[in-house]
Amino acid sequence: MHAFIHLACLLENMHPVKTSIGEGCVCDGDIVQPIVRGEMKVTASFLWVLLIGLLLGGRSGHAQDKDQVEPESPVTDVQAPDDRQPCAQWMGGVPGTPGHSGYPGRDGRDGHDGPKGDKGDPGEPGEKGDPGEKGANGPVGLRGFPGTPGLKGERGESALMYHSSFSVGLTDPVHTTNVPIRFTKFFHNEQRHYDDVSGKFRCALPGVYFFTYHLTIYPRDARVSLYKNDRTVMFTYDQFKQNNLDQASGSIILHLETGDEVWLQVYGEEEFGGVYADNINDSTFSGFLLYPDIPTADRRR
Repeated sequence: MHAFIHLACLLENMHPVKTSIGEGCVCDGDIVQPIVRGEMKVTASFLWVLLIGLLLGGRSGHAQDKDQVEPESPVTDVQAPDDRQPCAQWMGGVPGTPGHSGYPGRDGRDGHDGPKGDKGDPGEPGEKGDPGEKGANGPVGLRGFPGTPGLKGERGESALMYHSSFSVGLTDPVHTTNVPIRFTKFFHNEQRHYDDVSGKFRCALPGVYFFTYHLTIYPRDARVSLYKNDRTVMFTYDQFKQNNLDQASGSIILHLETGDEVWLQVYGEEEFGGVYADNINDSTFSGFLLYPDIPTADRRR
C-alpha cells in the first residue's frame, strides 16, 4: 500500500522535460511539453482511484472479519520522495525521433584579411625571349686616355731613292701636225725616260708626275695638245699677231702606271703649226716624278 502511495506522489509531482538526448523527467519546475504532462496526470489519477478503491475494499473486508473493529488509520507519515532527484535513477525515458534537417543558413559576412604570408620560393627561370629591337645610339662617351706608344718601326725606303725626270727643247720649227713633236735638244735626261726618236716620255716608275711646256709661237697660230696613251688630256691655243713673237705654256699633274706614255703634238691643219725655235728662242717640254707608288708591303715594314 505504501508503495502505491509513493508511486502516485511521484507521478503527480514529476514534470517531463526535453533534454539533449531525448525526453526525461526531473522533479523541478521546468517547462514540459503539454502532451507528456497530460499523460502523466492521467496515470496519476488512475493510480489514486485504484489506491482509494483498494483502501475502501480492504477496510470493508477487515470490518466484517473482525466484527467491525475500527480499522487503523491510514499511515500518514509516508515520507515523500526526495525532492529534486533525477528520475533517471530509477526510470529512463524513451528516446525521441530525430527531427528533420533545417534549411541551410545564410552566408556569413566576410571575415577580415588574414596576416601576410611568408615569402614563397623563387619560381623556375622562364624560356629565353626573342631579341628586342635595336635601341638608339647612346651619347658619345668621354675621350679615353691615350694608349701606350707602339714599338718603333724599321726604317723604310725614302721617296728620294726613286728618280725620274727630263727636260728637252726644240732645235727647229715644227712643220708637221698630228704627230708627236720630237724634242732633240736635251737639258736633262739622266734616266733616259724620254725617247727623242719617238718624241714620247715612257713611265718606268709608277707614281705622280708633273709636266710643263713653254712654246714660242711664230709666224702663224698654234694649237698644241698633251696626250696620254693616245688620249688628249690638255689643249693650248695661241693666236699669232703680225710682227710679234708669242708665248704659249701649260702644266699638268698626272698619275702614271708603268708603261704609260706622254707627249706633245700639233693638232689640226698646217696653218696651225706655229711652234717655233731658233738659236735665241726656245720651246721646251719637261717632266719629273713627284712621288712614287710605294708598295704596301714596303710601307708596313
